[in-house]
Amino acid sequence: MLAVGLGNCVYLWNASSSKVTKLCDLGVDDGVCSVGWARQGTHLAVGTSQGKVQIWDASRCKKIRTMEGHRLRVGALAWSSSCLSSGSRDKSIFQRDIRVQDDYVSKLSGHKSEICGLKWSYDNRQLASGGNDNKLFVWNLNSTQPVHKYCEHTAAVKAIAWSPHVHGLLASGGGTTDRCIRFWNTTTNSHLSCMDTGSQVCNLVWSKNVNELVSTHGYSQNQIIVWRYPSMSKVATLTGHTFRVLYLAISPDGQTIVTGAGDETLRFWNVFPSPKYQSTESRIGAFSLGRTEIR
Repeated sequence: MLAVGLGNCVYLWNASSSKVTKLCDLGVDDGVCSVGWARQGTHLAVGTSQGKVQIWDASRCKKIRTMEGHRLRVGALAWSSSCLSSGSRDKSIFQRDIRVQDDYVSKLSGHKSEICGLKWSYDNRQLASGGNDNKLFVWNLNSTQPVHKYCEHTAAVKAIAWSPHVHGLLASGGGTTDRCIRFWNTTTNSHLSCMDTGSQVCNLVWSKNVNELVSTHGYSQNQIIVWRYPSMSKVATLTGHTFRVLYLAISPDGQTIVTGAGDETLRFWNVFPSPKYQSTESRIGAFSLGRTEIR
């Protein structure tokens, strides 16, 4: 099940049936800025341009609650079990527990500009945040101040991905004036390596089946690159989008990614092998789903 935010609506696309369902319409005064599935179950979080976070039960198409706190748009969401982190243009990160009545249980302050990216580690012990202030911060489970501050990027940090293979291995990507993917060991608090990709880095996601990761890019080539780690040799370069590839999601089986861009298409790519390895040549393919089809 794929959730897509378009304007002030969220749509659900069923991969098995290709059926499209409108989950919600926020109305003319609000807009969808982010969506995020809980790791288990059918809960979907929706961040809005008015600074609200809505929790929906997608199986029943029913809103469970609305959580407030932010003063400006919520562009980043990250789940950790029943807890949800939200990052906003108001420079703050709120930790929320959907089981309690309060809108949030703690506030994380440190970034000097909009929160662009948020990702919880696989063991739910560390939260990585990227900002429009070019900073990458790492927070512990109970910290209200970052335990690590990484300042090497020279542009906004939207792309963040934790390795599912190595504990504490974190990848981050910088914007147009940076273009680099950097790797960090948060256990030893060390900078491991840097790769200049030649384009704005918009997203990163790691394969859970093999030690590879995929990056999506903006100015100037709008490409998608599959990398082998740690050599950072290119497995494939995928082209087709005509605008920067701002959105990226991976399927639960870890084989297929979907990318969204300003060209109003979603493109599905079979980039990673199943746990039983197949050759690279047999697994690269694509088809596009236009915005009119989603409607």
